This record gives sequence, C-alpha cells and structure tokens, in this order.
Amino acid sequence: MSRSAAAPVGARRQVARVLWGLLALGALLGFLALGHWQVERRAWKLDLIQRVDERVHADPLSAPRPADWASLNEDRDEYRPVRLQGRYLPDRDTLVQATTRLGGGYWVMSPLARDDGSVVLINRGYVADRDADYARPDGPVSVTGLLRLSQPGGGFLRDNDPQADRWYSRDLEAIASARGLDPVAPYFVDVTGDPEAAPATGPVPGLTVIEFHNNHLVYAVTWYMLALMVAAGALFVARHEFRSAPRGDKRHDRTGIH
Repeated sequence: MSRSAAAPVGARRQVARVLWGLLALGALLGFLALGHWQVERRAWKLDLIQRVDERVHADPLSAPRPADWASLNEDRDEYRPVRLQGRYLPDRDTLVQATTRLGGGYWVMSPLARDDGSVVLINRGYVADRDADYARPDGPVSVTGLLRLSQPGGGFLRDNDPQADRWYSRDLEAIASARGLDPVAPYFVDVTGDPEAAPATGPVPGLTVIEFHNNHLVYAVTWYMLALMVAAGALFVARHEFRSAPRGDKRHDRTGIH
C-alpha cells in the first residue's frame, strides 16, 4: 500500500477512534449521572418513609375544609390522621376492587356529607363480596382515619368503567361524577380501627397498607456498574489501539511495503 493510499485509511481510523471515544465518554457520564440521581432519590425516599411513619402516629387533626383543598400536598398530607363528622348519604356507595391481607374483595367508599355542605368519600373498609349486606350507619357519625389523595385512571392494566360500575382505583372525580356528588373533597379517608372489632358483615377497617417501594440502591449500583464496564471497555480498547499501531508500522517496514 502506498503512503498516499495509507493516509486516508489512517485518517478515517483516527476519526473513528475519536467518535468511539466520545461515545464511550458520553455513556460513562450518562451512567454516572443516573447513578447519582438514584442516590438522591433514595435519600428522598428514606426521608419520606421516616416522615410518613412519624405522621401516622400523630394525633388526628380536623379534616381539611374546602378552603384548604387547593393547598393539599402529597408529601405533606398523605397518610395524615384526620377526624370529621357528618352523615353518610344513602344509596351512594361505590365498591372499588381491592387486594388486602384478608384476600381479594372491595373497598366500601361511602360519601359523608359535612355540615358545610361539602362531601368527603370515606373508605369504610373491606368486604369480600360485591353483594355483601354490610353495615350502613344511619344518623350522625364521627370518623377517624388517614387522609389519602385521589387515585385517577384505574388500577394496573385496568381502567375504571363508570358505565358498568366497575372500579379499580379510588378516582374521586370520576366517582363523584358517577354518583352525582358535589362538591367533593380531592381526598378520601381510610378509616382506622381494629379489624377484629368489625361487624361480622363488614366492612373491615384498619387494613391500609403503608408501603413505599425503595429499590433506588439497586438501581444506583446497576448504573454505577454499567459506568464501570464502559470505563473498563474503553481502557481495554485504548490500550489495544496504542499497542497495535507500533507493531503495524514495524511490519510495514519489515516487508518493504510503501
């Protein structure tokens, strides 16, 4: 091969080295950034878990009134113990599919009318059968439970179907529209209490599961391992390239090819 022909080949090879180097550097920085982000997310999640654990054991406060609805915040208010009084509206219950430690069944969502005219949906607890003849309080009631925010859309791979009265999540706006309720709070209340003391016919309260998925450490380690693999691979290729070039030059000199 002549020197004039070898020059473009060498130039193209040099360009390829630069491009692959930039690609490896971009991948390395990207994986490191993702790992750092997961570390930050883990710190945030651990702080959230600690705050929620402290919150659920606090004394209950009065449930937010309409003037406070717009300021509700998931990080600050979710699982806050609250209390409220009112009357359950008859024949307006909504059964939402549920999976609990007692098995599959339904949450009984009952609208509670307060003295200011607002309505709060109350998750009174679990029943196993859609047609269960569960207890229905009549008259004024006092409710204590955990504040929860709306769960719009539906459940996993299942959309709520208001027309068929099939519910897979506690979508407050959709339930209110289907039941003709207004104004409805943007939160519901999971009734707390001793499940063992529930009426034989239900609903069974106190089955709220307070759980936060925290896999951020695993994700962080994964991203950092990928970054390490990219760095190791780039180093191996770089060493091979730098070592092979001199051997190639010597071979050309030895064979007399110009």
